[in-house]
Amino acid sequence: MTIDAHKLTVVTGAENDPAARLRKRVFSVLAHALLIGASILMLYPLLWLLAASFKPENEIFMSGIWPSISWDIESYFRGWNAMRVSFSVFFMNSFVIAFLCVVGNLIACSMAAYAFARLQFKGRNFWFAMMLMTLMLPGQVTLIPQYVLFRDLGWVNTILPLVAPKFLAVDAFFVFLMVQFFRGIPRELDEAAMMDGAGPWRIYWKIMLPLSIPVLVTAAIFTFIWTWDDFFAPLIYLNRMQDYTVMLGLRTFVDSTGESDFGGLFAMSVLSIVPIFVFFLLFQRLLIEGIATTGMKR
Repeated sequence: MTIDAHKLTVVTGAENDPAARLRKRVFSVLAHALLIGASILMLYPLLWLLAASFKPENEIFMSGIWPSISWDIESYFRGWNAMRVSFSVFFMNSFVIAFLCVVGNLIACSMAAYAFARLQFKGRNFWFAMMLMTLMLPGQVTLIPQYVLFRDLGWVNTILPLVAPKFLAVDAFFVFLMVQFFRGIPRELDEAAMMDGAGPWRIYWKIMLPLSIPVLVTAAIFTFIWTWDDFFAPLIYLNRMQDYTVMLGLRTFVDSTGESDFGGLFAMSVLSIVPIFVFFLLFQRLLIEGIATTGMKR
């Protein structure tokens, strides 16, 4: 093996050049400072909300751009029981709806994706294209027909309009995501299973799902976050306070005259973020792995 002495000299000289090392260090410091500044700007609303939730009601808007934390937790107790229905009921309703939506999406979307990715049936490409077209259809277009349908079924003022569609694979984004992931799994696994006498259902249950944990976790996280943060759908279909979700419960802090308990509102807003933060923190590795569709490296 021969070594190019000229290249070795150039590289060694660049590494030993004090000016080059100084430029590299300055660039690194500036890049880190820029990233830290951008992070502070993005986190500022959340940090302000957290600080304001610990301040007395009459001091929240009295300070400057950064409110000091006084560690007054009265707003949390007052906000938790501010309504005639405790916030524990709102949290329970949100958890139930989010859990059912996650289960429905994982079951229905994975089965639909398996059919599009692995099974051969008449009109498969046509129906897959139709499914993708729903991604370009605004939700407002189907809002009134859906409401009329659920009203005729007697589902208004129940959680069924929020949960039942999830068991019918209505989220085309997750179907498409899982189809792309399933297509990356070698078909030789299916063929080997078929030689052992396994049918489509057993291949789906025993082979596809265990290898698809990252993309399933990705779908679960996004479903949980979108369902937990959803305000519009519960506002339409839930009219009784005992059925409210957390997002609707936060809206009740502001009355028709504009009066508001900002201390309780900010405190409950902080608590409403905690489940999403914990859920994401526990599964962030699988989330990144699922988005990158690199689950086969397992």
